[in-house]
Amino acid sequence: MDENKYEKMIKEILKHIGEDPDREGLRYTPKRIINSWKELYSGYGKDPKKVLTVFDHAGYTGMVLLKDVELYSMCEHHLLPFVGKCHIAYLPDKKVIGISKLARLMEIYARRAQIQERLTDEIADSLEDILKPLGVAVQIEAEHFCMRMRGVSKQHSTLVTTSLRGFFLTSASTRNEFLNAIK
Repeated sequence: MDENKYEKMIKEILKHIGEDPDREGLRYTPKRIINSWKELYSGYGKDPKKVLTVFDHAGYTGMVLLKDVELYSMCEHHLLPFVGKCHIAYLPDKKVIGISKLARLMEIYARRAQIQERLTDEIADSLEDILKPLGVAVQIEAEHFCMRMRGVSKQHSTLVTTSLRGFFLTSASTRNEFLNAIK
């Protein structure tokens, strides 16, 4: 990656918005932006299959739920953040997954330019593909800064998206167990 090229582009953007990119407070901003983007968009090129570790379930048949996982992502439409929490559940068949890996799976997809709806589906699809559980449920609740800072300017709105697979989709009692557990 030619960072000098991108630093020049960011300086041009700063000029476009009416700033002087050479003033003291902005002198290192292009480099800082590039470094922050490396972190904010670090999910590109990561393969969830290489991150996840699965184990025999040792007879466990209940729901596995990791809830209230902090979520930070960037709206692909405005490159503004959306933040919230993610709940990930599955019903094991033959394997379980390390709990920290559930958060890592979410992070891989959240660290890309996203829409919340696709992010929710990508987490569910990936977990279903890798683990082959009896069911998967993912719910994300997030506040979008593109709604808060610009346009409609609604400060207290939360977007909720849910992706259900397997028994979470076909069994009302399993779905209700998930929804009650994340309240």
